[in-house]
Amino acid sequence: MAANELPSARPAAPETVRRRIRIAGVLALALSLMLVGRFYSLQVLQYERYQTLSLDNHIRIRALPPVRGLVLDRNGVVLAQNTAVHILQVIPEKVRDMNAMLQGIDDLVGLSTAEIEAFRSRMNKQPAFKKVLLKSRLDDAETATFAVNEYRFPGVTLEAVLHRDYPEGSLVSHVLGYVGRISEREEATIDASAYQGVRNIGKIGIEKQYEDVLLGRSGFEQVEIDAHGRTLRTISRNSATPGNTLNLTLDVDLQRIAREALGNRRGAVVAITPSNGEVLTMVSSPSFDPNLFVDGIDQQTYDALRGLEDRPLLNRALYGRYAPGSTIKPAIAQAIIDAGISPQESVYCPGWYTLPDSTRRYRCWKKTGHGPVNLHSAIEESCDVYFYEMGRRLGIDAMADVLTRFGLGEVTGVDLPAEPDGLVPTPEWKRANRNESWYPGEDLITVIGQGYLMVTPMQLARMTATLANRGVSVQPRILRSKEDSLSGETIPSSVPTQPTEPVVDTALDRVIRSMTAVMHGARGTARASGRRSPYQIAGKTGTAQVIGIAQDGEYDESVIPEKFHDHALFIAFAPVDKPQIAIAVVVENGGSGAKAAAPIARKVMDRFFQKRLQRAAVNTRNHVFG
Repeated sequence: MAANELPSARPAAPETVRRRIRIAGVLALALSLMLVGRFYSLQVLQYERYQTLSLDNHIRIRALPPVRGLVLDRNGVVLAQNTAVHILQVIPEKVRDMNAMLQGIDDLVGLSTAEIEAFRSRMNKQPAFKKVLLKSRLDDAETATFAVNEYRFPGVTLEAVLHRDYPEGSLVSHVLGYVGRISEREEATIDASAYQGVRNIGKIGIEKQYEDVLLGRSGFEQVEIDAHGRTLRTISRNSATPGNTLNLTLDVDLQRIAREALGNRRGAVVAITPSNGEVLTMVSSPSFDPNLFVDGIDQQTYDALRGLEDRPLLNRALYGRYAPGSTIKPAIAQAIIDAGISPQESVYCPGWYTLPDSTRRYRCWKKTGHGPVNLHSAIEESCDVYFYEMGRRLGIDAMADVLTRFGLGEVTGVDLPAEPDGLVPTPEWKRANRNESWYPGEDLITVIGQGYLMVTPMQLARMTATLANRGVSVQPRILRSKEDSLSGETIPSSVPTQPTEPVVDTALDRVIRSMTAVMHGARGTARASGRRSPYQIAGKTGTAQVIGIAQDGEYDESVIPEKFHDHALFIAFAPVDKPQIAIAVVVENGGSGAKAAAPIARKVMDRFFQKRLQRAAVNTRNHVFG
């Protein structure tokens, strides 16, 4: 072998080769077993899980929100309905540049500053994968414009939804209420499964009181989608169940008459059917448009509404508390008779009254006095001096007892949320709340409906109905019936009604004759409103002081700011023999009950009986030619 040649490599021993082959085989077998095991795990053991994940990539389960039930008045007029509108919704996690997206949408369909601020506020309060409302109620041009440009905005969808709408607007807003977007606080308390796909919930009024009846039941559908999230086909569908339709006792026509009669004045009108408590009219003035709240009212508009001195958001008919003034004198008359005091007993009215051993004068509204008056003339002419004397004799306990029996100072039970009570004061109440004793002079101011005594217009209407029923009380109610959305069955309201024939109380008959004289007597305080009435009315005027007048002072309306003028009140029912309507009117700072409140009640009652005559004529004509 030459010196520069390298030795050749020696071949591996057969045993080494075999060992390497065995190792490679074991590794290959192990890897094969691992692959088979993994395959078995994926395809057998975890089949259902990965099938679900796979399906989730192209199958979606969507909630189908129910159609909210309609609300109608007693004559079938639609008060709340659902209209189809287009909205823009955003899934924030799918939007790469939020500012650019908002600018692009603004260029296309326009976005107000309030809409952008509301969108950002809602977006910050919920997870990024949830849809957030950007713009509601797009018109046809805006809908078409965005539809052809939707591909440019990933994460933004154009959707057709049903939108709650109130055709009568402010006319019935206080009693009907409105729906609004579900708040975080409400989300924590409601049944999430019942509100799948539902954005709104009843906030106040009938919409809140009967939320469970109006809501309906959500459904769902399975849909196949493509990689871009577009729906390809519907696999299965379980339809939602619509909410029930509510038929209310309200008469929108009477509601409008009462609202127009109030005009621009602050106040309330409540009219009910004495026999069963059906609320025919429930007006609070001023009012507001409930449609502003459906999509979420912007803070600026809401603050403006809350800041108005006239407080349009306050339901005065239910939540307003007023001194009732002389409207309680018919109830006090019952206490006088119960106490055994003769209705014929005369009290002389010189225009003022003093307690024994006191020089303080309690004035009558008529400065020159009424002369000698008995119970009948004291109610007819609303003589304060007569009732001062009777208040001194009765004492606060007897007066509180009869006022409570007539339903004052207590909730009426009307089917609206959070009804407040009023206040019928007693010595025990004053001691507990004011840490003061009850003074004899307070008997006198209470007997004419002043002082601590506070009632709501709804309570006054119930008291009036109790008088009309000769002592039988009724529970006011607004729901007349509901219609089942599936069966179409009409289910009457479950509130028990009173007998249609009044229970006659001879003492109250005497009081009612005096109330009739208020409207039709020669000296009746509301005779101007009772003049030429084709039906007999029993009524009582009332005037409630807002500020006190010093002993030597004079009430001069012309020099006192309007907000300190007396409140005007009036109660009435008709016809006297078979009452069909009982009404209470409060006009804030209206002055005289006879001049400001009684004419409003007369207009409502005239329209009520006019409609009855029209219906009777139609029924007669149908019977003759049927």
